[in-house]
Amino acid sequence: MKISFDNSSYMEKQTEEILKRVEQFNHKLYLEFGGKLFDDSHAARVLPGFNVNGKILLLEKLKEKTEIIICINAADIEKNKIRADLGITYDMDVLRLIDSVRKMGLYISSIVISQYKNQPSADMFKNKLERRGEKVYIHKPIIDYPMNIDLVVSDKGYGSNPYIETTRPLVVVTAPGSGSGKMATCLSQIYHEHKRNINAGYAKFETFPIWNLPLKHPVNLAYEAATADLNDVNAIDPFHLEAYGETAVNYNRDIEVFPIVKNILTKIMGTDKIYQSPTDMGVNMAGYCITDDEAVREAAKQEVVRRYFKTWCYYKEGRLGIEAVEKVEIIMKQLEIFPEYGLAVVPALEKSKQNNCPAMALVLPNGNVITGKTTSVLAASSNLVLNCIKNLAGIPDDIHLISPTVLEPMLMLKEKILYDKNPLLSLEEVLNALSICAATNPLAEKGLSKLQNLRGCDAHSSHMLSKADEDALKKLGINVTCTPEFPSDNLYYI
Repeated sequence: MKISFDNSSYMEKQTEEILKRVEQFNHKLYLEFGGKLFDDSHAARVLPGFNVNGKILLLEKLKEKTEIIICINAADIEKNKIRADLGITYDMDVLRLIDSVRKMGLYISSIVISQYKNQPSADMFKNKLERRGEKVYIHKPIIDYPMNIDLVVSDKGYGSNPYIETTRPLVVVTAPGSGSGKMATCLSQIYHEHKRNINAGYAKFETFPIWNLPLKHPVNLAYEAATADLNDVNAIDPFHLEAYGETAVNYNRDIEVFPIVKNILTKIMGTDKIYQSPTDMGVNMAGYCITDDEAVREAAKQEVVRRYFKTWCYYKEGRLGIEAVEKVEIIMKQLEIFPEYGLAVVPALEKSKQNNCPAMALVLPNGNVITGKTTSVLAASSNLVLNCIKNLAGIPDDIHLISPTVLEPMLMLKEKILYDKNPLLSLEEVLNALSICAATNPLAEKGLSKLQNLRGCDAHSSHMLSKADEDALKKLGINVTCTPEFPSDNLYYI
């Protein structure tokens, strides 16, 4: 995709806007941080040029002024809620976040377990953290929250939550996913700060929807497609329109809850002049850094197609209801696009039909389309990647990069010793074999060096991939989609 987003300008404008908001509240701001701190691949796909780690790099620039609180809902710990993009539970993601953030030199002051109702797994998680020296705070449910504002903003409401000791002017409150208690933690802290005569404030940082793009702009519709399972709907912010006569885009949950949030802030801070709309609460500057609107529109349409296939596959696996699929289909109709609009879709389906087996296709950065099919030894993904790096390295198609002396023992180990029911070598297994051959084979070494050129490429599979192959493709940075068809009639499919 053509670079169409100025990331340098974004970092500068976003830093300036956050610091301005910190100053507005006498150098004590609780910033609710939505989305992913790391690997925000959705933003990078719909805004080509956006740094996937832009958010954490932004905080790194502000690290002397910043501390981080991570929230997790006790109910999510109890039911082992999974992050779909990473395939790990929310509690494991909190541990991952702590390690990753600290490696960047950022300060994590504490972890909040919200909605605590004596869940045993939440107790275990708390013990695990505390025995590793982490500060953990427990927030219990508040009766009639958030409707009973008199109770919420009292010592029996927010006042019943323990006060989290913070020492820096910018307190970023983040979480592994939605519904983790970020906003409630921010507002609870503001209540405690004002009781201590500290004029702390609240703001919100969400990249999407982009408030100063049109409501039906493909970038904003791509956000709706990405959150189809949450039933988020973009809408014109009526409060912003009334207060300023200016059209701004927000999403339904923020719009619906704004009157309550405003009343809570008014009761805590003693004034209703802080924010007049949910858009006012935001600090997002991404819309000012788009340099090529047409290219961004095209990138967003491709993302909607990716979400279409992903949602359908999740439906087939029983992870989503048909409503989410139908919502993405409606968005595709609004954009006047179809499944075959995906760059690699048609070549993959044609390859599969020609060979009567699962197949894949990938579009290289130069526009060349490479395909790969399932063989008696290799999965389609393995074949595809080998064919791609051969093409990029200028290696003839009939030359084998992996020696049979390496493949044969691997197959024997897999079938005869480990009794693996799947005889095909997965992509990760093939890449391991390739790296071994690269030690003695210059062509294998040359091919291995081309793997990095696949990052950001689009690929499609004619059938649903195993989790192992899908994860390996993601690690290579390939944007992969799958036709929602199982590769066999077997019910046990991993």
